[in-house]
Amino acid sequence: MLGIYFSGTGNTKYCIEMFVKELDAAAKCISIEDAKVLDEIYKSDFIVLAYPIYFSNLPKIVRDFILQNKPKFMGKKVFIIATMGLFSGDGAGCSARLLVRCGAEIVGGLHLKMPDCIGDEKALKKTIEQNKVIVKQAYIKIKKSANNLKNGHATQEGIGLLYHIAGLFGQRLWFYCKTKNYSDKLKINTEKCIGCGVCMQLCPMKNLSIVNRRAVQNGRCTMCYRCISNCPQQAITLLGKNLYEQCKIEKYI
Repeated sequence: MLGIYFSGTGNTKYCIEMFVKELDAAAKCISIEDAKVLDEIYKSDFIVLAYPIYFSNLPKIVRDFILQNKPKFMGKKVFIIATMGLFSGDGAGCSARLLVRCGAEIVGGLHLKMPDCIGDEKALKKTIEQNKVIVKQAYIKIKKSANNLKNGHATQEGIGLLYHIAGLFGQRLWFYCKTKNYSDKLKINTEKCIGCGVCMQLCPMKNLSIVNRRAVQNGRCTMCYRCISNCPQQAITLLGKNLYEQCKIEKYI
């Protein structure tokens, strides 16, 4: 068994590590950004894939990873975990349909509500205590789903026609343009930015660079909020204009 994941602020990494640990304490989890991930996929027959959901859709980086490595998933059994701040409809189904075309067998899917990572939209913010409760509830659901899988009754959340319809009409039809391509909407406050390079080092897309001691974005943002949540000067935003919280899983566990 192998866990592979993409995680911006740590929510998804936490969830897949807890899930895989419940199934097999010796199994490893590895990011799709890791140079060794394809070798690990080749060696594993059963894969747990986990990622966050943006606007009821896959992050562009996850979609590209699957499509660019189609042969690697041929004949693999895959269980999918989708983390989200709101109900996504078919969050797990978004990758399941791609993976079936790659020749994979979809075992099941699990949807987990986690603290929202969008720190520049005030309407979405919850208190730290509320988010701690959300994480505890997710952990209970993880343990139950893992136990069901061990007993041959895999959770099927996000898989199937009704979930697909819910995902389409929930958000994806209205916001498909936001996830179809990489975003060029990342905003950097040049008055706050000191050119420290933290964002450049963390960006999974290599979207950020330092020019004249200031961060510059290159139009390939996958909207993971990693740079926004780790900028020491709070100089970066994406969807909103003001930063209300830097969201990281460590605050809620």
